[in-house]
Amino acid sequence: MGMDKLAAHPLYKIANPDSITILGASNKYTAMGTSILSVIRELGYEGAIYPVHPKEETVQGLPAYKAVEDLPAVPDLAIIVLPTRLVVDAMDALGRKGVRHAIVVSGGFGESGEDGILLQRRLKETAAAHSIRFIGPNCIGAVNPHHKFNATFLAYRQKPGSIGMASQSGSFITQMFDYLDLFGLGFSTGFSVGNEADTDIVECMEYLAECPNTRVIGLYIESVRRGARFIEAARQIVPKKPIVAYYAGGTEAGRKAGFSHTGSMAGPDRVYDGVFRQGGIIRAHSIEELYDFCWCLSACPEPVGNRVLIQTHSGGPGAVAADACDRAGLVLPPLSDKTRGRLAEYLPHTASMNNPVDLTFTRNPLDYLDVIPKLLLEDDQADMLMMYMLTPAAQVRRAIESMGAEPEEAERETLNFIDRQSAKIAAFMHECPKPFVGFSYSAGENRFIRRLHEAGMPVLPSPNRAARALWSLAEYRRLKKKIADQAS
Repeated sequence: MGMDKLAAHPLYKIANPDSITILGASNKYTAMGTSILSVIRELGYEGAIYPVHPKEETVQGLPAYKAVEDLPAVPDLAIIVLPTRLVVDAMDALGRKGVRHAIVVSGGFGESGEDGILLQRRLKETAAAHSIRFIGPNCIGAVNPHHKFNATFLAYRQKPGSIGMASQSGSFITQMFDYLDLFGLGFSTGFSVGNEADTDIVECMEYLAECPNTRVIGLYIESVRRGARFIEAARQIVPKKPIVAYYAGGTEAGRKAGFSHTGSMAGPDRVYDGVFRQGGIIRAHSIEELYDFCWCLSACPEPVGNRVLIQTHSGGPGAVAADACDRAGLVLPPLSDKTRGRLAEYLPHTASMNNPVDLTFTRNPLDYLDVIPKLLLEDDQADMLMMYMLTPAAQVRRAIESMGAEPEEAERETLNFIDRQSAKIAAFMHECPKPFVGFSYSAGENRFIRRLHEAGMPVLPSPNRAARALWSLAEYRRLKKKIADQAS
């Protein structure tokens, strides 16, 4: 699918509108529609905005129009945030105006009982009569930071990213904005699909597969309505881009919550295991893991195998990392004789040249970041490297002060040193043909870790999460090969 075909996809104008109308925004700042209009403007959306309001002359300083038929132009996209009883008539008016794409945020449809199911059917029929494609109802909206477009109710202040997300819960779009920012990450495009009365999660996958800003596709799923097509679409996408999914309906409690949330009917956990396996989809077992996998799959090259070398300067974190890798199904090979010989030039006799490589101490502290990772990744036994990241600013500052620097100068030089080192190691990570991730118990407030995140290097909050993320890289390669072998 080239750009011309992508532009013809029903979701293209939902994610990339050049003009929008919003029904339900007002000057009352507690209203959902007002919040959505506010965040659209806050991100710097550059297209025309036409608020529709039956009483207001202006909405948030923008000229308002009494009815849809009064709009001065036909907008690419309508955002409907109206009371449930008004939505069907609003969709009809939009269709008669010539609008062909919509987001229906309003709830009270298929998720709310028999009357809601009938109303949702009317909504779908009304939209179809006018050839309108829409997401929702009962959804949070869509976000495309690359287009400066955020039609949700929470502000997006992060940089545009490479994670494409389709979610049956709007919270795992909007409430992930700040969470992803902790790691220097962001969305390429995100869709909250709600009840999927029209556009469903399969069409979102197909769109994200061709989106040039998307490197990895994430899915939050409570049910799949078109099972066979879901598997077929995934198998077509996976050879080009990885797909990671979290399924929330596998337990009785999850099934009940999903039904009350979107009216979806979930299936047994083992059924979805099979669906994901057939589709070549990597299954995550928590929301944190979903985004950990997406992070590393979008940032790292594909490994040749599942052999991991671990670098640490402390025995305890190395032992925990080794245990985590083994539990994740990764292999810890011994170092080659060649690598052991090369490391001997840099390590004291107290260091361990097993795997994990526990340096304990190095003659030159910079070797830990500059030299050792390169030597380990050049080992033919290594497919991936997992490294314990720690640069104590206090120790760096003391070293600089011991050379005669005044406290203010020492502080400044400490920060400059941390910035240079983090940039250097992140640059090496991006140039390296093998996956290289870090783990650290230091929070993102730590300057060294924060700078690594900002530079695009995955440094996960624990060895367990880092090991599982490395597993996802090896698993993606395995799944791709399986699909290719079955096709040949």
